[in-house]
Amino acid sequence: MPGRSLSILRSATLLAGGALAAGLALPATPVGAVDTPAATVPTPPPLPPERPEALKPPVAEPAPPMPPARPPELKPAVAEPSKEPSKDLAREPSRENGRDKPPESGQETAKETAKPDIPAPPPAPPARPPELSGAAALALKVTPPDDSACRTRLKRLGVEFEPLPPISEGQCTAPLPLKVTKFADGVVLPQGATLTCRTAEALARWVTEVQIEADRTLKHPLTALELGGSYVCRGQNHDVDAKLSEHAFANAADIMGFAFAGRASIPVKAMPDGSEEAQFLGAVRAKACGFFRTVLGPGSNAAHANHFHLDERERNGGHRLCQ
Repeated sequence: MPGRSLSILRSATLLAGGALAAGLALPATPVGAVDTPAATVPTPPPLPPERPEALKPPVAEPAPPMPPARPPELKPAVAEPSKEPSKDLAREPSRENGRDKPPESGQETAKETAKPDIPAPPPAPPARPPELSGAAALALKVTPPDDSACRTRLKRLGVEFEPLPPISEGQCTAPLPLKVTKFADGVVLPQGATLTCRTAEALARWVTEVQIEADRTLKHPLTALELGGSYVCRGQNHDVDAKLSEHAFANAADIMGFAFAGRASIPVKAMPDGSEEAQFLGAVRAKACGFFRTVLGPGSNAAHANHFHLDERERNGGHRLCQ
């Protein structure tokens, strides 16, 4: 054991001596010397890319040139200033030593106020001409519309008629009435009907539809219309205090029934549901709504329980009354 300890001590001594020799061989470095990096010159940052043309602000256009000066001979004359003292200056009180001087006696101190303009009255309307006053105005006559084209259509529809003299009974008037006696295919009006041409044309076109429905539903041709009335100077629903009926202008017809060949006539009234008569009356009543502006009948009211009332009364917006 003692020999092993001596060998270890000897090895340690040799290592320490080698380290000392290596330290003595290194060059001497001055105290306080520190490695510093070499100085560098800063470079400027790169320029940004040029802005696209679409994003550049618009360039202001140069102002338009000023017009040339007006020649002296074309300049307006300048009014010379008035030599009279200004009224406003005369109203202002004079100041002396910073204080207002009281106005002299007799000087106006109240301000003039502008008077409002009085509107002129509107001009009076011109006097009514003598021919439009009193009895002369009631004697005026309005030229009736020309219905020659309508009469031509009636003839083409096979309607037999004759002109009547103008009707004038107070407010009940018909300037160009016609007496209608027969329609196409021999359908007659035994009593005749006094109607305007327009109403007679609507009635003739509706009778054509009635003939078709009679052949389809009843299998018997139509021969006549039983008429209750056409022109009558009266009020609505025979009320003397009511508004004038379209009958008062030959503009309406009341159909009481229909006559046929080979079977009994059909009166206009409520019929049993499902019967041929009810089917026929319902069909021709619906067809009438396409030709007349007013269609009333059984079920509309008590006054029309036994006939079809057909007229051409004009209403606002072309409204039709079909009941």
